[in-house]
Amino acid sequence: MDSESGRRIYEDLGVNPVINAMGSQTVLGGSRLSPGVLRAMQDANRYFVDMKELLKGSGEAIAGMLGAEAALVTPGCASVLALGSVACMTGHDRGRMEQLPDTTGMRDEFLIQSRQRYKYERCVTVYGGKLVEVGDGDGTTASQLQAAMTDRTAGLLYVAPGGGPGVVPLEDAIAVARDRGVAVIVDAASQVFPLDVMCRYPRMGADVVGYGAKYFGACNSTGIMCGRKDLVDAAFVQGFIGFETEERRTVGRPLKVDRQEVIAVTAALKEWFEMDHEARFADHRRKAVQLFRSLNGVPNIQVEHVTEKRGLGSGLLIRFDGKALGKSLSQVLAELKEGRPSVVLGNSANALHVSVPTLTDEDLGVVAHRLREVLGAT
Repeated sequence: MDSESGRRIYEDLGVNPVINAMGSQTVLGGSRLSPGVLRAMQDANRYFVDMKELLKGSGEAIAGMLGAEAALVTPGCASVLALGSVACMTGHDRGRMEQLPDTTGMRDEFLIQSRQRYKYERCVTVYGGKLVEVGDGDGTTASQLQAAMTDRTAGLLYVAPGGGPGVVPLEDAIAVARDRGVAVIVDAASQVFPLDVMCRYPRMGADVVGYGAKYFGACNSTGIMCGRKDLVDAAFVQGFIGFETEERRTVGRPLKVDRQEVIAVTAALKEWFEMDHEARFADHRRKAVQLFRSLNGVPNIQVEHVTEKRGLGSGLLIRFDGKALGKSLSQVLAELKEGRPSVVLGNSANALHVSVPTLTDEDLGVVAHRLREVLGAT
């Protein structure tokens, strides 16, 4: 689809299309699908399929790529946390499955370290789980984690990559949890590169691991659960296909994926593992250099290259003198957003962050023009 048709399909709905210089963001629609992934989705559209077979077959293929016991395509990484919590609470017990979200008589508590509190933690509470904070503002220790594990503890929620001051490293957290028979759920949403890091979590013994598939080029609406086979299988039964085929009143019916989406995740992950990532990084550098040169002569700005080791947010950091320009950071962002198409950038402190991986060559020209215009180039 050309740019004019791409704009029109949104503008016909009264929606302003966006040039995304923020990266793979849920609020901007996720990722740009590659021609291969789009073709796979289109090919999948030709036939219908037994979704139970498709989810099983794709799960086996994905598990093989990730080095996990089992895997399941889900509607996003957040659903991995929700379905993972369900699997930890009920296992394969049919009575407990149908009892949710009432967790009476079940292990329903999920531990989280104080310095890992974040808004997505609520996902493990969707179907009745209860969060228990361990530690305080100074952090959490392994002994505190161990002491917090009781006969009500169903799991430990861990945000990857973790580590840092006051956070028990994942290896140690897994060891403590394993000693107490507690499952570890790892939110590794964007931890998709380097590839050995992506594969690290299931291989080191995490029981449930979640990835956002948008980060490796699949649909915004998709994710991957992988890990221990018994828990992934329990999540499978609790999910939409289990509800439809197992004749159980389970809770995961709203978490449905389409056959084309399942194929897209499988195709995108295969591309990701076969991709020449050095060539990907080189293309990002080329784009960043092109944009850097395009900003030559703009007054009162400082521009530096930003290289993110995963290549998900590489680009430029642009600092500007708001007093000399007569505009605040929020005003600059608002002016960029008001254009047609809108240009959306990241920001931090008094700086703009242009992420180039999601930009086409055509986009680079538009972004450069809009930046020069808004930042007062003569």
